Amino acid sequence: MLPDVQSLIALQQADREILRLKEEIAALPKRVAVIEARLSGTKAILEKAKIAVKADEAARRKYETAIQDLQQKISKYRDQSLDVKTNEQYKALMHEIQFAEQDIRANEDKILELMVTAEIREKDVKAAQAKLKAEMAEIESEKAAARERTAEDQRLLGEWNVKRDKARGGVNGDLLPHYDRVAKYRGTGLSEVRDHKCMACQVMLRPQTYNDVRNGVETVICESCQRILFYNPANETQVAAPTFHKRRRAHPKFEATQAWYYRPDYGEDGEVYLSFTNAGGSSTRRVYDVHNGRKLGETLMREGEYRLGFPEDLNAAAIRLNGSWPEEEMDEWGDEMPMVVLDSLQRDLDLARADAASPGRPKSEPVAS
Repeated sequence: MLPDVQSLIALQQADREILRLKEEIAALPKRVAVIEARLSGTKAILEKAKIAVKADEAARRKYETAIQDLQQKISKYRDQSLDVKTNEQYKALMHEIQFAEQDIRANEDKILELMVTAEIREKDVKAAQAKLKAEMAEIESEKAAARERTAEDQRLLGEWNVKRDKARGGVNGDLLPHYDRVAKYRGTGLSEVRDHKCMACQVMLRPQTYNDVRNGVETVICESCQRILFYNPANETQVAAPTFHKRRRAHPKFEATQAWYYRPDYGEDGEVYLSFTNAGGSSTRRVYDVHNGRKLGETLMREGEYRLGFPEDLNAAAIRLNGSWPEEEMDEWGDEMPMVVLDSLQRDLDLARADAASPGRPKSEPVAS
């Protein structure tokens, strides 16, 4: 991986951590504010309960005063009854006494009702007080935790700012403005390449672009989202190997329209893969470097099927391999085959060599066809 890209990965990690810490620092006071709002609600409930208790006490005193006034009236009426001269006057005083006694009983009933209500009011007050006390303890604990968390976040923020400055110092001056510009508008300036696509915008990459990112020789930018691309082999999905028999490698069919070969000594080019395709009475040949998948020379076409058209390429050292890709797809590869194809051919070559070295392989079974 290029040093610039490694520095940008460290820079992006620092940017993300700095953003997270800033958001957490900003969120802590809001969380405390939510608890304080709930505390205000509990205080209001407690105040309402206390006001209700005071109102009941005032009402009870009013009824008690009314009873005292009525008892004084009854005492006065009884004293007057001793001095009346006629039955009518006496009966009138007795009626007044009865009315007063009825009013006393009504006021006493109301006092009893208030006494029952007072028990409920008292429970409400005690419950609100207990809840308020618990919430006050909670908010103090939250405030203390928020202060500690904020202090820790501020410390980490300082450390990450130092790391960020160091990472920015390790990036090429021309590349850094591009990263900043893309990160400003897209949130991130980097994107990992995985399974032939940019993981940020999910756009499939051309084989040449994908291979350039994997090789890590030069900086590659996604043509779709403009993010700087990097490759992490640990996250690459493993391509399933061709299906083989449990005990023996499956050999390519002799009459197949496409054939792949490995040549360990192809002139000045050394180790190569040869691809032959038969179509319409003629055949084509493509040559690829074994180590990097680069195409060597142009695609050649000759009359006749490939064994007749390119006999000089099929010497005893050639090893026939499993492989078949559409002609149109191979044209899209351009100057370099995809790494998944290169890896697939290498795996089959390893199996072919192991098969050839196996003592149990029948002598009549050829390695090269």
